[in-house]
Amino acid sequence: MQYDLTVIGSGPGGYVAAIRASQLGLKTAIIEKYDTLGGTCLNVGCIPSKALLDSSEHYHNAKENFSVHGIELKNLQINMKQMIARKDEVVDTTCKGVSFLMKKNKIDVFHGHGSFQDKNTIQIKPTKGKVQTITTKNTIIATGSKPIAPPAFNYDKKRVITSTEALNINKVPKSMVIIGGGVIGLELGSVYARLGTQIEVIEYGDRIIAGMDKDCSKELMRSLKKIGIKFHLKHMVTSVKGTAKGATITYKKRDTEDELSIKADYCLIAIGRSAYTDGLGLENVGIATDDKGKVQVNDKLETNVPGIFAIGDVVAGAMLAHKAEEEGTFVAEHLSGQHPHINYNLIPGVVYTWPEVADVGQTEGQLKEAGVDYKVGKFPFKALGRARASMDTDGMIKILADAKTDEVLGVHMVGPRVADIIAEAVAIMEYRGSAEDIVRMSHAHPTYTEAVREAAMDATGKRSIHM
Repeated sequence: MQYDLTVIGSGPGGYVAAIRASQLGLKTAIIEKYDTLGGTCLNVGCIPSKALLDSSEHYHNAKENFSVHGIELKNLQINMKQMIARKDEVVDTTCKGVSFLMKKNKIDVFHGHGSFQDKNTIQIKPTKGKVQTITTKNTIIATGSKPIAPPAFNYDKKRVITSTEALNINKVPKSMVIIGGGVIGLELGSVYARLGTQIEVIEYGDRIIAGMDKDCSKELMRSLKKIGIKFHLKHMVTSVKGTAKGATITYKKRDTEDELSIKADYCLIAIGRSAYTDGLGLENVGIATDDKGKVQVNDKLETNVPGIFAIGDVVAGAMLAHKAEEEGTFVAEHLSGQHPHINYNLIPGVVYTWPEVADVGQTEGQLKEAGVDYKVGKFPFKALGRARASMDTDGMIKILADAKTDEVLGVHMVGPRVADIIAEAVAIMEYRGSAEDIVRMSHAHPTYTEAVREAAMDATGKRSIHM
């Protein structure tokens, strides 16, 4: 079997690349190691975690806020098995949707471990059955990433877990320690905190979500403390030991040798993810990885071997599903003779806690470091009528604009539905719009997006109407 393009990995980057390539007339195959398509995102990442986040938010609102709305409940309980079952149903439906799209777009799907025999020959080894090979003119490596779990943490998948196992706990834990104050740990921590688990976060840095604007870190931490999450910043974990019923976490302040310890029902390791390239046979085609295991590519996302490309978590940049999608589309269009473009500065980041966090462009710290003369506009959700109506008053919108030209350079949000609102900022910045442009756009009232306009008003000259 000869293909124009073979994609190894069926996550958001891989399956989107395959669909776009097929749309453009390329005979396309996709290889997936596991039985279901969709990769980490659909199976054990973005989709299931968002399902649990929504479920836990419903419970939290019923418990804490319904009475304020005049809704009285009795005998409110958590059915954790049903919550997990609903999550599984969402995952199953979504993965089946990807399978349907493969058939619709006439993409050949192979299940098994794909590896390079040579530049144009891919071996596919299924869990059961015979090994087969296919030939291909071009290949995209889209194999994603896996959680980092240092040996000292004694990852056992039972009491010392990663995000994968945290999605399938069928009884609400009394306590959980999370190592790492990044996106994954905080999202899952907020799930269980809202269900009643005592969550403690140990973070080596001096703030959470360190890659985002400092004001976002402060706002989110303030909100998470309200639901009972405790934080140990500037601390490092030295060892983790799991038992049949729990885990003991030993840690210390960065600048001391005095060790502390916490016992919890579970310890969730959430210190990041590493590129997954195991068993790909990269050595057979002469593709090297860097010290972090990432595949190096040029501006066309092509490796040092012509015709072999890499996208998503296996290459440099943020590990985001939508970044992988953009890269998959980019390669497919490039192979079809088009001239696509990706502006990495304008790929938004999102944290799906509640309130949500979203950002795009430069942070205030980055602008200061670069010596850019900028101005700041802010607007708090507590001053917004729509937020007061829904009782979602935590957070703010922050807009950074060039001091001379007024061009929007960065937008940072903490608040209700900002994962969706950030698209407005991306659109403005894609067209190099100004804060004044946002002000001149009519925003429906009452909506959360009005906060964007108010922040833009503030950035243009301290003329916010409702502050």
